[in-house]
Amino acid sequence: MTLIMGIVNVTPDSFSDGGRYLDPDAAIAHARRLRAEGADLLDVGGESTRPGAERVAPRVEQERVLPVVEALAAEGAYVSIDTMNASTATAAVRAGARLVNDVSGGLADPDMLVAVAGTDADIALGHWRGPSSEMYAHAEYGDVGREVAAELSARLQAAAAAGIAPSRVVLDPGIGFGKRGDQNWATLRALPALGALGPRLLVGTSRKRFLADVLDADGDELTLPRRDLATAVTSVLAARAGAWAVRVHDVPTTRDALAVARAWEG
Repeated sequence: MTLIMGIVNVTPDSFSDGGRYLDPDAAIAHARRLRAEGADLLDVGGESTRPGAERVAPRVEQERVLPVVEALAAEGAYVSIDTMNASTATAAVRAGARLVNDVSGGLADPDMLVAVAGTDADIALGHWRGPSSEMYAHAEYGDVGREVAAELSARLQAAAAAGIAPSRVVLDPGIGFGKRGDQNWATLRALPALGALGPRLLVGTSRKRFLADVLDADGDELTLPRRDLATAVTSVLAARAGAWAVRVHDVPTTRDALAVARAWEG
């Protein structure tokens, strides 16, 4: 059964809910709501990875996320830490995180893979071609599905070389990261081939621009329900393609969509 990863942005500038949950108490309350609504995992992040975002110092990132991770883990939640910094990853694991979600695939911080190898946490490795401030400069592909698979395979090998067994690895095709509109759809169509690499797959399409483009919807907040519905559809399709988990802002809509799909499939 495909799991639902609920997004907990402890940031002032994330693209759809930046600033709402910057206060730790607000973030914890939001995470509790997501869990009550059906989230199986809670992905806590203190640095926005929206297009154009600038990096955040690890100290600032940790001040934002560690109180949230510790509180949620103490309540028995399955917590993921969304970070590209090795020091934040290890601190969050000490605080109770069970998964390190690195959208850079271990490329942003050369110490990341070795740091995670020394813990008992799993790691999600995202497909990445550079920081958010310049991600679209690298969105050039001949065959996007094949190239994403090859580059993720290289990250899987790097993790193994650092001492992380494939059973501890989750691969994320990096929807929206270094990919323009149609390149995201081509990457999603390649999910079965990515699944053939072996590790579990994490897919995150939630509220991303390529969905709004299909809906002919701008970035106004009033369009978020339409993006959430589109997210639920893509999450169902990802589940049918073998995704281990889908990463979403709106848990109830995705939960209901997955339940209907399971009933359809019997």
